[in-house]
Amino acid sequence: MQTTLAPEYQGTPDGLAAEAILRKCVHCGFCTATCPTYQLLGDELDGPRGRIYLMKQVLEGEKPTRATQLHLDRCLTCRNCESTCPSGVDYGHLVDIGRKLVDAKVERPLAEKAVRWALKEGLPSPLFAPAMKIGQMLRPLLPAGLQNKVPAKQDAGAWPTQSHPHKVLMLAGCAQPSMSPNIDAATARVLDAAGIQSLVVPKSGCCGAVKFHLNDQDGGMAQMRANIDAWWPLIEPGNSSGVEALVMNASGCGVTVKEYGHILRHDPAYAAKAARVSELTRDLSELLPELVPALRAKLSDRPKPGLVFHPPCTLQHGQKLRGGVEQHLADLGFAVRLAANESHLCCGSAGTYSVLNPELSYQLRDRKLGNLQPAANEVIISANIGCITHLQSGTNAAVRHWVEVLDAALQV
Repeated sequence: MQTTLAPEYQGTPDGLAAEAILRKCVHCGFCTATCPTYQLLGDELDGPRGRIYLMKQVLEGEKPTRATQLHLDRCLTCRNCESTCPSGVDYGHLVDIGRKLVDAKVERPLAEKAVRWALKEGLPSPLFAPAMKIGQMLRPLLPAGLQNKVPAKQDAGAWPTQSHPHKVLMLAGCAQPSMSPNIDAATARVLDAAGIQSLVVPKSGCCGAVKFHLNDQDGGMAQMRANIDAWWPLIEPGNSSGVEALVMNASGCGVTVKEYGHILRHDPAYAAKAARVSELTRDLSELLPELVPALRAKLSDRPKPGLVFHPPCTLQHGQKLRGGVEQHLADLGFAVRLAANESHLCCGSAGTYSVLNPELSYQLRDRKLGNLQPAANEVIISANIGCITHLQSGTNAAVRHWVEVLDAALQV
């Protein structure tokens, strides 16, 4: 797609990056067929191709409007279009640039700004954990909309204490430890059973995705640098810590940390360190081929539940990891199936999307649950805290992280 950048964007990092991405787009429209918002709304401007045209117009100097902003806001950033695109258009990075440029020129309504500020400052805040505890205590009294965002209180169980020669780092995180602490503890126990020790550096916090995707890109990058600083003594070349990887059990965090190298590529102080972090980062499912032989003999003889797997967009489209969870859990004796239809489509969670765009989000949730159709003896599994919480709000079936199910099968 030929683009003539406006003078204000010529020679800038954002302008050059956007122009390079736009050159790959051939207007084919294959992306519209797999775009969740286009499926719901049927509007070209609520599909990837239409949004690309809108961003191109802004880059060429046309003044964006509130409508431009809303069409970009309605994008889930699920990146399904990237999996579909035959030309390799890097839509996810393009929409980050487009939103930044549009927000610089279009003032948001005060109420909307307040909600977005509360999300980007509240979720990564140390106050989020005590606030979640209060919410869980009062959960039966909360209105349905808030109950959907507050999962029932969960016992995490014991964190393993045995030391192993093989070590990995885990992200301290923000929302997940407060909402579903058992996911991290279950991850540590499963890795421990396979002879791998899990370490958490307390000063590593939010991965930066919340702020970055709410267009506080400076704030998001500051959190990324803080994580790099916290991890660096254990992962710098030549250290003797024994840490072999950074393991992410929330695919939304994983896709972001894998992109630290790209996001901080222009930072002279952090570019090389960020590239090192991205190189070492693995989604938990990527360790399964090594874990299966060690875990197979340790599984209990109890009957295993049937599993229906919802692969998060951040796993299957963002990280391009497909099939691994199903294959390797099957190797361990679990019966795993995908949704009967549209397993590639977003469930509507998409980070803070379910708060900012609830109507579309809940339509996508119900559509996803209709396709998953869990039977009475089946558990819905996923790989991202946002998807798990969002899906659980619409069903009585249990929705869990796949590592929790594996952990339960290892316990005698």
